[in-house]
Amino acid sequence: MSDDQHIPAPLRLFNSLTRMIEAFAPIEPGEARVYTCGPTVYNYQHIGNMRAYVFADTLGRTLSFKGYALRHVINITDVGHLTSDADAGDDKMEKAAAAKGQSAWDIAAFYTQEFKRDIAWLNVRAPARWTVATDYVSQMIDAATAIAVDYCYELPSGLYFDTSKVADYGRLARTTTDDGESRIEAVEGKRHAADFAIWRNTPPGETRQMEWDSPWGRGAPGWHLECSVMSRAELGLPFDIHTGGIDHREIHHPNEIAQNQAIQGLPGVHGALDCAEHSGARLWMHNNFLIDRGSKMSKSSGDFLRLQLLVDRGYHPLAYRLLCLQAHYRSELEFSWDNLAGALTRLKRLVMGVEGLKARAEGVTWQSPRLDYLRANLHPKLVPLLEQFDAAIADDLMTPRALPLLEEATAMKKVPVDEKLCLIAAFDQALGLNLLTLSRADLRVQPKDAQITPEEIEAELERRTAARAEKDFALSDEIRDALIARGVEVMDGDPLRWDWRLTLG
Repeated sequence: MSDDQHIPAPLRLFNSLTRMIEAFAPIEPGEARVYTCGPTVYNYQHIGNMRAYVFADTLGRTLSFKGYALRHVINITDVGHLTSDADAGDDKMEKAAAAKGQSAWDIAAFYTQEFKRDIAWLNVRAPARWTVATDYVSQMIDAATAIAVDYCYELPSGLYFDTSKVADYGRLARTTTDDGESRIEAVEGKRHAADFAIWRNTPPGETRQMEWDSPWGRGAPGWHLECSVMSRAELGLPFDIHTGGIDHREIHHPNEIAQNQAIQGLPGVHGALDCAEHSGARLWMHNNFLIDRGSKMSKSSGDFLRLQLLVDRGYHPLAYRLLCLQAHYRSELEFSWDNLAGALTRLKRLVMGVEGLKARAEGVTWQSPRLDYLRANLHPKLVPLLEQFDAAIADDLMTPRALPLLEEATAMKKVPVDEKLCLIAAFDQALGLNLLTLSRADLRVQPKDAQITPEEIEAELERRTAARAEKDFALSDEIRDALIARGVEVMDGDPLRWDWRLTLG
């Protein structure tokens, strides 16, 4: 085929600000600058939180897949985030520190490492830069000082941003009236319900573990100011894409946008907030919620779904990543143990298919080449799959449409195995399932309360195989029943050749 028949699909992404799918046009040609709202590290992250990072990673991988040089920043919030997500309540870090009898700094360090372990389990690539809020406090004070006179007012409790001073406030959330700000609690003296704290003074008679001197009093920065300052410091304003969970679309991100407008000293122009110069980012992107109808997912319950719980029940973390990819990021995703089991089975099929290809390709090297090289050199039977995959992933990260193409590539006959592996590696560059290195054995995760080891299981299965070969079916059944009693399901005739799996007792 001629090169003009292999035109890359243009990358198109949904902009939450305009509620439209738009062609991605980077500010700097060939480069993509992305900022992702990171966790508040006062507790473990539940799997609903983790969906946001699978989404952001899929976006980053897609940008890399499309040939862009990616600079991705994720922040760590270790101060300033109140329990109400607004301007009333306790600081989440201070509250966690008091409850556990530890310093806020130790709480932050521990849960930061736990979060980084979780994203590594999910094969989420580390960003180019982690930004930690407490490292930027002096810059936050400078930013607040610069906008205080024109955009803010003081109260005894701190410095507040006057949202009436910027045009189109709340447009991102589609809530431009006070009535729409239902999650913002009243603070005495505020001019408007939507006004928010830039700096929160420590209440008289109290001492916080994390507090600094400022022109407005000793205290801590507001949660919203942190992201505006860190994104500007590391990516400049404007940058290309800002991501986060859909819950940020209602308060946090509108407040970031208002600050970005003020920091840049721009006059508010009604109807022009979608311009990058006014919002801070060219595109604002949000993943939808994970819905768990079977149990309470909130951290406030004290017992919530987190990645470690999935592992403790015998599920490989990448089964959860695949579960996320099976739904479009803008759709609600329902979690259930049956859905997760289905995703694990699908992952097993993929891993075993790739293992078979690798066994046939022993001694042959393969790699994930650039798309232009693949288009020019790929086997003709595989080219349509590449084009369809490119079109799917470029269509606002349509991973549910892309996954079957990966499976089709794995199963395709009469194609050189090394070229199939190259194509699979290219697909997995965008999907992040780690298919070229995972093995069937890797996916056998032992449940926490299992009463038997994999080595013991294999030994008993060898005994059972020998008994069946000798037609000693009574012994075969006895071994099977003994394994079942110890939480092992023996899967005779399993089409996946998985042989057995551990179940919770």
